[in-house]
Amino acid sequence: MPSFPGNLPAAPNREPDIDDDFSTGLSSERWVASYLPQWTTPERARAHYEIVAAGIELRIDADQPDWRLEDAPLRVSNLQTGVYSGPVGSSLGTHRHRVDLDVRTETPQSLLFAPSRGRVEITVSATRAANCMLAVWLVGTEHRSPTESGEICIFEIDADAIGETTVVRTGIKAHHDPGLTTDMAEVVVPLDASSPHTWTVVWGEGETVIGCEGRTLRRIAQAPDYPLFLMVDLFEIGPREGSYPKSATIHHVRAWR
Repeated sequence: MPSFPGNLPAAPNREPDIDDDFSTGLSSERWVASYLPQWTTPERARAHYEIVAAGIELRIDADQPDWRLEDAPLRVSNLQTGVYSGPVGSSLGTHRHRVDLDVRTETPQSLLFAPSRGRVEITVSATRAANCMLAVWLVGTEHRSPTESGEICIFEIDADAIGETTVVRTGIKAHHDPGLTTDMAEVVVPLDASSPHTWTVVWGEGETVIGCEGRTLRRIAQAPDYPLFLMVDLFEIGPREGSYPKSATIHHVRAWR
């Protein structure tokens, strides 16, 4: 495989805080199987998934409801490492990515894994199914302040961008954090992202390093310095078409605070 520009930093010489290949199922001590549940209702937020020999398959089923009617057509199955919301009717909650969001389902605060700096390694097989995207983000929890809302976009992979090489979006999104500047880029990785491959992010002390298969893709001179949840998302964006279920596989997650 052609080289990426530079080796990633070595992993910490200690046991990860998360080391999950899903072989024993989906642990409620590590994961919330629901996509931003505070902004919608439980059934619309609920992840559809199946434990398989290779890990966990996130699925979009033919009868899966849209995440919110206002966002339709949009269906999503997601794993995240915590939840936070304010009271029903408020605008307080993790990842206020739209200006018109308000809390519909109050969710008790749960900080299962929410580091302010650290390292995440995630091995995935993305989907080639029509209208789908696999994404992994670290997003500000916002439980201390609405301005602690920045995002590290480890990757966003559209199904139609996958081939012998794959075009990926990656970088930083400021959202409502005045201390960050959005810095997203498209990069080409020399692999078929529907096959198993590993992404890594290392962040802290004002720098974010994002890489794939052990090689650096981006080194960005900024980083959120507040608690972040890890989010792993399979989206179907657009009208229902093609065969179902549509799925992407998460093989292994390792993470250090």
